[in-house]
Parts: sequence; C-alpha cells; structure tokens
Amino acid sequence: MASTADIRNGLCMSFNNDIYTVVEFQHVKPGKGAAFVRTKLKSLTTGRVVDNTFPSGHKIDDVRVERRKYQFLYKDENGYHFMDNESYDQVELKEAFLDRPEFLKEGAEIEILFHAEKEIPLTSEMAPHVVLEVTYAEPGVRGDTATNVTKSATLETGAEIKVPIFINQGDKIKIDTRTGDYLERMK
Repeated sequence: MASTADIRNGLCMSFNNDIYTVVEFQHVKPGKGAAFVRTKLKSLTTGRVVDNTFPSGHKIDDVRVERRKYQFLYKDENGYHFMDNESYDQVELKEAFLDRPEFLKEGAEIEILFHAEKEIPLTSEMAPHVVLEVTYAEPGVRGDTATNVTKSATLETGAEIKVPIFINQGDKIKIDTRTGDYLERMK
C-alpha cells in the first residue's frame, strides 16, 4: 500500500480493476481547502489515458512490475514469439499487444513489462529507432526535388513507408518506430 506522497512518473498501480501507470502528476495545495494530486494515468491493458484526482493522503495499491529484454524469434499464425536472452524462456504475444509489429526484424530486442506476482505480460516497448534495408523502391526521377517529394518503399520486414525520392533499393534507412516515419539514410 502506498499513498499519494509516493506517486511519481512510471509508478504502476491498481485502479478501477485495471493496472495503470502514472504518465504525469502534479501536487496541488490550493490556498483554501485540502491538498490533492492531479494525475494522468495510462492503462497498461488497453492503452487508454484517463485523468484522475486523488485527495492528499489517499491510499493507492501499487503494483510491482518487472522490465525484461526479449529477442524476437519469429511470427506464425499464433502470434509473435520472443525469447529471454538470460533464461531462454519463450513468450508468445498477440499482434494487438505490440505497437508497431511491422518493424520487427528477427533478432530485434524489445522490452516486455511483466506483472511481478502473476507473471503475465502487461505491455511491450520497441527501441525508438530501427535500421532496416529497403527491398523495393521505384527509381526517383531527376528534377522532382523542388518540394518535399516522397515515394513508397518496401522494407525487409514487408512494411511500406514513405521515403524521400533519393532512397534506392538496397539502402539502409533509420525509422522512428513510434511514428513510422523515415529519419535518415544510414551508411
């Protein structure tokens, strides 16, 4: 059991029959009345963000969670399969559980957040950037560079993204996994 004095960013708590993490919080002491804590909570099961205000001194149920690094092995009809590099335990996750599965390449590492007591996965986080090879891109036409012209490119994972016109087949590019946008060409 914790109280509102223990609230900090990243704290996981049981609230309204779900597990939430604190995204943002603010202790408020108005000139008149009791102090309170204004929070923005993100559900680890649904991803929904809710605002909630706790009175100062209110008891909250904190949840112990563990972050573990897993390596992506393969995908089949059952889902995505990952392996813990230390214990070699394997975990299978559904596609809805992953933020951007189209950027997962064999051998890529992700972090999976587990409920410590129940040993169930709560959420997963990919690296913020990945480097992938372009397997198909239409050739760029010279003279089309007056404005920010983009074209479609297919990556080695099968994902399609918009890239600048100078990107060719065989180039390695850096992609932001949070937005799915092209960042830069790698050497």
